[in-house]
Amino acid sequence: MEKRLIECVPNFSEGRDRGKIDAIVEAITSAEGVRLLDVDPGEATNRTVVTFVGEPEAVVEGAFRGVKRAAEVIDMRTHKGAHPRTGATDVLPLIPIAGVTLEECAAMARTLAERIATELGVPTYCYEAAAFKPERKNLAVCRAGEYEALAEKIVDPERMPDFGGGEFTEQAARSGATVVGARDFLIAVNFNLNTTSTRRANAIAFDVREKGRPMREGGSIVGKPMRDANGEVIYIPGTLKGCKAIGWYIDEYGIAQVSMNITDIAATPLHEAFDEVCRAAEARGVRVTGTEIVGLVPRRSLVEAGKHFLRKQRRSIGVTEEELVRIAVRSMGLSDLAPFKPEEKVIEYLLEKESRKSGLVDMTCKGFAEETASESPAPGGGSVSAYMGALGAALGTMVANLSSHKAGWDDRWEFFSNYAEGGQTLLKELLALVDEDTAAFNRIMAAFSLPKSSEEEKAARRAAIEEATLYASEVPLRTMKASMKVFDLAEAMAHEGNPASVSDAGVGALAARAAVWGAYLNVKINASGLKDEAKGSALIAEATALIAEADQREKAIIAIVEEKMK
Repeated sequence: MEKRLIECVPNFSEGRDRGKIDAIVEAITSAEGVRLLDVDPGEATNRTVVTFVGEPEAVVEGAFRGVKRAAEVIDMRTHKGAHPRTGATDVLPLIPIAGVTLEECAAMARTLAERIATELGVPTYCYEAAAFKPERKNLAVCRAGEYEALAEKIVDPERMPDFGGGEFTEQAARSGATVVGARDFLIAVNFNLNTTSTRRANAIAFDVREKGRPMREGGSIVGKPMRDANGEVIYIPGTLKGCKAIGWYIDEYGIAQVSMNITDIAATPLHEAFDEVCRAAEARGVRVTGTEIVGLVPRRSLVEAGKHFLRKQRRSIGVTEEELVRIAVRSMGLSDLAPFKPEEKVIEYLLEKESRKSGLVDMTCKGFAEETASESPAPGGGSVSAYMGALGAALGTMVANLSSHKAGWDDRWEFFSNYAEGGQTLLKELLALVDEDTAAFNRIMAAFSLPKSSEEEKAARRAAIEEATLYASEVPLRTMKASMKVFDLAEAMAHEGNPASVSDAGVGALAARAAVWGAYLNVKINASGLKDEAKGSALIAEATALIAEADQREKAIIAIVEEKMK
């Protein structure tokens, strides 16, 4: 299962006093599970931007603690700075990174905003995806008049905060208001051009950015901007939603660039922005030579880009994530100006690099076999069963990829690509179960090691053993269910895949049956040890039914393979 990650980028109205900044950051990182990525203070703006990530619960707690400390150390009555602001914690967005939707972040933001107002007495507005009122999606509307207007706004029914309005308290006077919301990840990207002309770069930027360019009198590029009845400049919209862009010249590289912020990566993914800038540049006689990512990028942006460029080639997208990222890097020229290192630029990889512990699936084939053969009881049959299932999925995926690229089968590439993509998902699931099965066994051993000196300790130990045994029964059952899915892939490839690889589809089916049977034995031995006999019997019955189905599926697939090999 994909790890759930969100990012938070609060802006605090203090950029000069390092002691206050450190106190706020310390409060944020005191929440267990929070990973600090960046602290960026600005003296002129008297403002600090903090970036941190983690699982949603940890990030929300860290954000609350940061707001609390900021309200304690920052007095808005004496604050001055060049940047617009309405409170000690001025703006606090939650941003989905992985395994979490924007809608879920919006719900978290509203809950957090209410908690901040209720527990801290800090008035809160909700903006962007968390806004209760359409007009408050715009941060500028929530911040209108800045801190100085809050005393008036807080008692105005039309302008008062979403939470904590009605009275300008001493706390509100000191802390101001906080604007809490949810938005998508912002990608800052520069597109490198084979020109030194800032004018050409700006023209391309105006072609593609959502705002577009002013409509001018006479349709010329130098005429006066046209205005509507309210005196506002009329714009010709650009082609990319959720994108802001300008052109500039970079002395360091001796080239012009289109510099872009993609503020809505759902509406305009990175690869679509790249393609559109390439199109607009070519229309003006300019070429895009590469792409520069500024800061971090979510994994999904590169994975989606890799799939996009493979689809354009009519190639299977059912390849490894690493290959998808490599395709994206090459296709968009991400290493044009400097080597692009995914482990340093992709936000999830950066986190995994720091926190990931090596497991069984990180071993070599030789290492895994030797570890299994050692006197250690783990890894055992459960982990080996999950690995056999993974090998079955890998073989089916291989046949799908070979078939997708088979000469003369170009009209069927997408059919096989879909199977390959599903096979990759199944492969990841079964590989995760390799380590999870060993973790389940270790949990049982830990439960048996608990103290048993008193009646209370004995009762706690019995409960822990029962819970661990149940978990150790459920994990191999999950392996059985995942391995059953391999039969669908193997059967489809035996029927439809490259005839030269039909034996591989057959071996995949054999591996799947072995995985189901092996996991079944682990369900049975563990479930038999449950004190809750009804639960144990139910688990064994479910596993037994899968065994019968697995035998039938394997025989049917092998029959297909034998027939194809005649």
